[in-house]
Parts: sequence; C-alpha cells; structure tokens
Amino acid sequence: MESNGRKRKTLLELQNVSKVFKKDGSDVLVLKDIDLTVDEGEFICVLGPTGCGKSVTLQIVAGLIDQTNGSVILDGKEEHGPGPHKGMVFQEYALLPWRSVVENVEIGLELKGIGRKERRRIALEQLATVGLAGTETQKVHEISVGMRQRVAIARALANSPRILLMDEPFEALDALTKEEMQIQILNVWEKTGTTIMFVTHDVDEAIFLSDRICVMDINPGRVKKMLVNHLPRPRHECMSRTDKEFNDMRDEIIALYSSLKDEELDLII
Repeated sequence: MESNGRKRKTLLELQNVSKVFKKDGSDVLVLKDIDLTVDEGEFICVLGPTGCGKSVTLQIVAGLIDQTNGSVILDGKEEHGPGPHKGMVFQEYALLPWRSVVENVEIGLELKGIGRKERRRIALEQLATVGLAGTETQKVHEISVGMRQRVAIARALANSPRILLMDEPFEALDALTKEEMQIQILNVWEKTGTTIMFVTHDVDEAIFLSDRICVMDINPGRVKKMLVNHLPRPRHECMSRTDKEFNDMRDEIIALYSSLKDEELDLII
C-alpha cells in the first residue's frame, strides 16, 4: 500500500490461516483460508457479525491460540506464541485495582526487568500520550470507565509493540464515551505511528477509524472483501459521520451483508 506517495512495508501477513475447534466430539471450522496483510503504520479494522471469527483471528495473531493450518508472519518471521512485541487491548481492561494508574502501566515493564526509574519514565510518557497526565497516583476505582481503557492502552504501548491488537475495546462503553475513545485512539495512532489491528462489529466505527477494512463473512469465517478507506484524515477534525462519502461506504458494507437475517444485520449497524 502507498502512503503519501511512499510504499509501506508489510509488517504482518496471514497466509491461508484456518482454525478448527472441537465441539461435542466433532470438528467445527471457524476460520477458513484467511489471507491478510497489514502494513507498517496502518490502521486496519476487521469487521463482521458475531460468530464470524474476527476475535479468533486476532487471538491467533496475538499468539494466544494456535491456528490449525497456515502461517502468521511478523517482520518477516513466522510467529508462535505471545510476546511484548504484540500489544493487546481487550474489551475488559483487566487493571489491578490495588495498584495506582501508573503502576498498572508499569506491569509489563516490570516483567521485562526494567529498572524502577526507567519504567516510571516510560509509564508517565505513555499516560501523557493517551491524555492521562496527572492521574498517575489515582486508583482504578477513582477514574472513569473510559479512562480505565486508556490506561490499558498506555500499558500496551509501554512495551513499544510492533503492532497493537484491539479486540472490540470500546464495546462496553456508552455512546458518547465510545466516540471520545475513538477520537482518542486516533490521536494516539497519529502521535506514535503504531500499527493497529482493530476488531469490531460496528460498521460506523470501522469506517471512522480505518485505512482499510477487512470485511469478514460467516460460517465459516473468511475474508469477504478488503475495502480501502479513502476518507480524508484527520477524521475527527474534517469529517462528519453524516457526510455523503461516509454513508456511501456504509451502504457498500451493508450491501455485502444483504444475505444476513435482520437480527444478524442489527448486530453490525
């Protein structure tokens, strides 16, 4: 892919990735022949209805589960298992309530054996990146749900990951907080240049955030279509979700799911 006239380097590649789970003694094909590339510095969204395997795909990339077939290649090397070079942010932010905000951000750095002074410097820097400077001494229960998710993002960024993997991180938030967090993650992405792979079932969210959208099909999960998002950036400053270009892309995605039942379609719009 090209960015500002320059060709981007491919950072992540999924080659013919399939996943079979055992259920009641039978094989269930959850993912089939996923081929996907993510370029360095790209913001890619993986979009699809519940049950299409988008979260399973992300977990395979993270190394939390193994694929049945195929390969996951990061920085030109085949990947096996998790590591600090792959940051992960879940819907549940999983912060430790007995630790302060900054101590939560420092967890991964502690595990890497980084000294106290240096890990504090890094943690404070990342809290500033996500807009939480000045909250470092507060406890988890003293900050809002949206702020807690920002702490989780700062914790993931503290390890300087090659790619940030986000699994429906804003799904549990109310509508206004969700929009604020979408703007916040774009701010973080623009500041850091971190490659982001973001799973969602929300069409508007995928359009608002992405450079490209991997639209997934269901039964089994597979890539239905890759869409390039040509909407201008910065999105939160120059565009509205009611703009014609935004709605044209939304209509294109909804049309791809025209075969879904009404109750299934409701889950992605």
